[in-house]
Amino acid sequence: MSDIDFKALERAANETRGLSMDAVAKAASGHLGLPLGSAEIGAALFGNSLIYNPKDTKWLNRDYFVLSAGHGSMFLYSWLHLSGYDISIEDIKNFRQLNSKTPGHPEFHDTPGVEATTGPLGQGIANAVGMASACKMAAGKFNTEQHQIFNQKVVVLVGDGCLQEGISQEAISFAGHHRLDNLIVFYDSNDVTLDAMAIETQSEDAVKRFESVGFEVQLVLEGNNIGSLINAYQNAKQSKSGKPQIIICKTTIAKGIPEVAGTNKGHGEAGVKFIDSARKNLGLPEEKFFVSTETRHYFEQHQNQLQKVYQEWQSVFAAWKSANPKLAQLLESAHQKHEAIDIMKQIPEFPTTPIIATRKAGSDILQPVSQYLPLSVSGSADLHGSTLNYIKEGRDFTPACPTGRNIKFGIREHAMGAMMNGIAYHGLFKVSGATFLVFSDYLRPSIRLAALSHLPVVYIFTHDSVGVGEDGPTHQPVETVSGLRMIPNLDVVRPADPEETAAAFSLAYARNDGPTLLSLTRQNLPFLPGTAQHKREGTLRGGYIVVNETAPLRMILIATGSEVQHCVEAAKLLGDDIRVVSMPCTEIFDRQSDEYKQSVLPHGCRNRVAMEAGVTSFWYKYVGLDGKVIGIDRFGMSAPGNTVMKQLGMTAENLVNISKQ
Repeated sequence: MSDIDFKALERAANETRGLSMDAVAKAASGHLGLPLGSAEIGAALFGNSLIYNPKDTKWLNRDYFVLSAGHGSMFLYSWLHLSGYDISIEDIKNFRQLNSKTPGHPEFHDTPGVEATTGPLGQGIANAVGMASACKMAAGKFNTEQHQIFNQKVVVLVGDGCLQEGISQEAISFAGHHRLDNLIVFYDSNDVTLDAMAIETQSEDAVKRFESVGFEVQLVLEGNNIGSLINAYQNAKQSKSGKPQIIICKTTIAKGIPEVAGTNKGHGEAGVKFIDSARKNLGLPEEKFFVSTETRHYFEQHQNQLQKVYQEWQSVFAAWKSANPKLAQLLESAHQKHEAIDIMKQIPEFPTTPIIATRKAGSDILQPVSQYLPLSVSGSADLHGSTLNYIKEGRDFTPACPTGRNIKFGIREHAMGAMMNGIAYHGLFKVSGATFLVFSDYLRPSIRLAALSHLPVVYIFTHDSVGVGEDGPTHQPVETVSGLRMIPNLDVVRPADPEETAAAFSLAYARNDGPTLLSLTRQNLPFLPGTAQHKREGTLRGGYIVVNETAPLRMILIATGSEVQHCVEAAKLLGDDIRVVSMPCTEIFDRQSDEYKQSVLPHGCRNRVAMEAGVTSFWYKYVGLDGKVIGIDRFGMSAPGNTVMKQLGMTAENLVNISKQ
């Protein structure tokens, strides 16, 4: 470590403190505690230890850095600015302003160098575990004995708040069990939370906690000492233990503002009124948003060194491509856009007997889709036997088999959702994950962040209604599907038979600008009338006519999933002037042209009835004030599925009676 310029790194640390203080003061909003308290961690990482290239932000073998404690975003923006990413001093000045590159919490896509959207505490560390898993998969699939093109580390900075959230325990348990030794966690252990000193809400032994789940632990008592931090990182990076690493850093929150340092007042912006004296004590000039020429020069030199590493890797990569053309083609395919119609062609039409549940259809569909998309991976929250989303030729993802395509997440739905996001942030693998639909509430924050971040993840959620039956109301979703439809940029697809399910999977695996949720049945469903082609093409448009009227249109029946069958039967009893519309995905239907939507739901017919085994309020958007909705505005009951459905009015007979009223 004798050749490390500690003076330059200490100067850079203090200048990032100045940038953070100035930005928070100018915005009159933000968090000073972490950017000031962890400045030396930033210096050790961005100024010395991380491997990255701001000129190629998507470099395949870069180290990943995730700020799990996203409220401390000025920490990240300051270090990205110094490191040469496309974040100017004007961007720093526009912290938390409209359309800036420096939003209140880091947002993926918006800011060069931001690897994950973080802020909701605990999400980032679970994202990092997903990234580390994806890196293991990539190394296992693409590295050869002659050429190692993937050997990066995933580094995540967490705080007490991240580790108090339950999702963190789920994530670190997975990481330890799967021996993700490419994961390095920095724990900004400053003994402070927002409301009070941490001792008021936690008393665990962090060292023992992480050791108990299989981490190798280093405790750095001088967490604001750059030399100690660099040494700890090198130990973690070079460890041969085969374990994920954590470096617990005892830091001082809001270091540099003595009036609030080391207290919960230092967490947010309470220290702003003291920044003039703080800046002076740090040796900063009166000029705001100051970065010295010396610091600029240091990072220019550091970038020159990193460029050498990058060019060396490029040489290895070129040799690898030449020696492994098939692997190179596979790697390039990771970013290829696949059309739903092309995926759908890989899925054979289903025989009309026997009838099957859409979850079983999904299992049959997943096999040819996974063969067509060899970089797709799937996982389940300990429910593969029920969700049926196991890739049969894919093996399990384990420490001994990193190329396995089936991830056993365990009973960890929340971490599963955030880890799926991490795999999607990594970018090489198309990931899906499964549980029962009712348990989507366990991972809803992760679903929301996937939608916000435009991540192309796929949720395969089964047991999607009171048709679950005997397990009773705890396992019978009624409000769930409608609630999920409220999340912007989430496509929720509830298919009504195997052919619609084929199109639903095709849509999900083709989408690259956001997540898709497949809502599948436990119970068997009859095939809808019409050709497989008609039903598949109609599903690709979100909604379509299943039964067309043969007399002047009098009434439209609308349904999704398991309730479409009842509309089909009711139409037979109501007359030949009835139209039946299947609406598997309202989000996709809403994106269709006005002309197409008019052709399916003409304005001239206001006599409409919608039916879904769930809450009714959502469907008034489609039936209007003159229409009716048949649904379930209560919790379910424990009984055989058909009995529950009948008891709660989900029958063709009830639909006919209400339609006549």
